[in-house]
Amino acid sequence: MAQQNNQLDREKFCCSVCLDLLKDPVTIPCGHSYCMNCIKSHWDTEDEKKTHSCPQCRQSFTPRPVLVKSTMLADLVEELKKTGLQAAPADLCYAGPEDVACDVCTGRKLRAVKSCLVCMISYCEKHLQLHYESPAFEKHKLVEPSEKLQENICSRHNEVMKIFCRTDQQCICYLCSVDEHKGHDTVSAAAERTERQRELEGSRHNIQQRIQDREEDMKALQQEVEAINGSADKAVEHSEKIVNEMIGLMEKKFAGIKKRIIAKQETEVSRVKELQEKLEQEITELKRKDAELKKLSHTEDYNQFLHNYPSLSALSESTHTSSINIQPLKYFEDVTAAVSEVRDKLRKLLNKNWANVSLSVSEVDVLLLQPEPKTRAGFKRYSQEITMDPNTAHTQLLLSKGNRIATVTSKPQPDSSHPDRFTECYQVLSTESLTGRCYWEVKWREGGGYVAVAYKNISRAESWNECAFGCNAKSWALFWDNAGYTFLHNNVQTPVSGRLSCRVGVYLDHSAGILSFYSVSETMTLLHRVQTTFTQPLYAGVRFCCSSGDKDAKVEFCKVK
Repeated sequence: MAQQNNQLDREKFCCSVCLDLLKDPVTIPCGHSYCMNCIKSHWDTEDEKKTHSCPQCRQSFTPRPVLVKSTMLADLVEELKKTGLQAAPADLCYAGPEDVACDVCTGRKLRAVKSCLVCMISYCEKHLQLHYESPAFEKHKLVEPSEKLQENICSRHNEVMKIFCRTDQQCICYLCSVDEHKGHDTVSAAAERTERQRELEGSRHNIQQRIQDREEDMKALQQEVEAINGSADKAVEHSEKIVNEMIGLMEKKFAGIKKRIIAKQETEVSRVKELQEKLEQEITELKRKDAELKKLSHTEDYNQFLHNYPSLSALSESTHTSSINIQPLKYFEDVTAAVSEVRDKLRKLLNKNWANVSLSVSEVDVLLLQPEPKTRAGFKRYSQEITMDPNTAHTQLLLSKGNRIATVTSKPQPDSSHPDRFTECYQVLSTESLTGRCYWEVKWREGGGYVAVAYKNISRAESWNECAFGCNAKSWALFWDNAGYTFLHNNVQTPVSGRLSCRVGVYLDHSAGILSFYSVSETMTLLHRVQTTFTQPLYAGVRFCCSSGDKDAKVEFCKVK
């Protein structure tokens, strides 16, 4: 309480102009007291008006009053200084090194609470009152205190820069707009800020959407970890049950396979965890960027806003081109199946067949964001040997070389009544169903045709659009001839550019929904890529474009070496 009284007593002896203890105090006719220099400076600015007023009560005096030092007040101030009460003020009101100081205060400056973009001055709470009380200041723009007000002044014309030149992407003053920026695309800085604010909000929306997408990816990855662990645990449990039935012969071999399963489990979980960490980093960075943009969006100084906007609005490219799309897969179930097979044949074929169990563990491959191979050697890792199913081949297609080559013939083949046979189109499906990651190559010997994939339940004898590869929703096809390439799906044709080659490579990532066609030579040239969702296993297919027998039309599913 004593401290509050001391502070109150001190305030009674402060000059309302400099807000410090009175120096050479004088009392003017209305009864208010000031530092002699403070009131002189104030009245000097009013000399032209012939009338002088009190800064506090606004009472006017004519002529200018003669100032005489108040001896009593001077003695009281000196006594106040001796008692040490000058240390009692609220120092938090004074401007520190990190604060913007009031430009009006003399002596020790108070902390500014607002800056005026019209006056180009920062004001403490006391000196700001005129802006609130006088109608003359109604149109002045008050913003948060800023140390960079002078950056709003044109260095050439000493005018406030209220115009934005879109041609040169900079703030300018009115004189600049009619001088070196004449004829440029200019708008008011406020209007430009409004437009950039809309862009900023759009950027924030995109960031927030990306954060949401990545958080969904994190949930999917956590489910993937649980699925891997659950599948691995089941594989271990079931394998142990089978092995326990063959304790004598299986004990040593099982120890090895269990190690492989656990090692592969840890490897796959580690891959998922690594991707989780990357996504966490990206989410953190996006949130930081969002916070910066939010702070910028609240900046009322439009010049500062426009100055900082370009460096903050640019978004770095995402480390992932799309959200993670993980579908239920088999993980270690094949291990259990392999162990069961070995159990049945163990007594005679243990040493020969145990390698199959180890191989099945190695082939566990969680489909995360693995990139598509770039080289032919990379694609060979997923090579799939394809043979054609004679039961699906049109009767005028002759299959040979282990059902890997199809040739158009004028002589119909026997057994034409099979329900799987295509009757309207010169085409054939593969025997093998395709899931996971697969790669194969097709070579056309003469003419041209369609390299395709299709669902097993594609129509066989309906209308052309129902059964022809590429003409319905159940098939995807790349057409090739000497004139170029065209991609077809659901009877929609898409022109495809690329170097012509009689050998086409097809890459399928079934779970990721990726189907890519490549021109194969010494290098791999991407022709067309499809991103979709496959709901059934796919089958490779080829379709001839001829409508009658042509003995020269021939296609081969190649062995990828």
